[in-house]
Amino acid sequence: MSADIRIKICGLQTPAVVACAAQLGVAYIGLVFFPKSPRHLGIEAARALALDAPPGLAKVALTVNADDAQLQAMLDRVPIDMLQLHGTEPPERVAEIRARFGLPVMKAVGVADADDLPALDTYAKVADQLLVDAKPPKGADLPGGNGLAFDWRLIANRRWAVPWMLAGGLTPENVAQAIALTGARQVDVSSGVESAPGVKDEARMARFVAAARGESETCAPC
Repeated sequence: MSADIRIKICGLQTPAVVACAAQLGVAYIGLVFFPKSPRHLGIEAARALALDAPPGLAKVALTVNADDAQLQAMLDRVPIDMLQLHGTEPPERVAEIRARFGLPVMKAVGVADADDLPALDTYAKVADQLLVDAKPPKGADLPGGNGLAFDWRLIANRRWAVPWMLAGGLTPENVAQAIALTGARQVDVSSGVESAPGVKDEARMARFVAAARGESETCAPC
């Protein structure tokens, strides 16, 4: 592990937490546009956060099976650098969104067992990045952010045609092990750095970043 691990913290909702993420040197922040999520942001709240974000933070919009009108309404108001598609979008839809809106697209793919791995190869042909996530439980309201991990050995040292990011149940306590097992160079965390659903804990954020980078000392709190 090293300082070149790129970190995404998803589901940010306040200027203070965005500033903390920037201070910790994360590469991406995730803004959630999904009403069922406790991390959901309205368009105007997201716009204010995005406009206030320090330079250098890649602003990622998480959407779930959004149609063109919903995506356009959000992009008309919120300065976004990347779209994260976290629903059941088929490869054709991913390619269509990428072409229509002219932004890089990250496609989330849920993994529970080896049968789920071929989808990663399929989506790598149409997306700019992959988010390798834990498959949500059957009947779950949320496609991600459930605090669940999968068997990381399934993707140990796997590589795809595009960059990929590991997600699903990562915490300050297990992220170092996850990186060691998978060889991931990018990691995504949401519920693992929260004190309550949707409420980011800055001390846990700092511990997560330090653990992901293999630092012996915890980052100074924000």
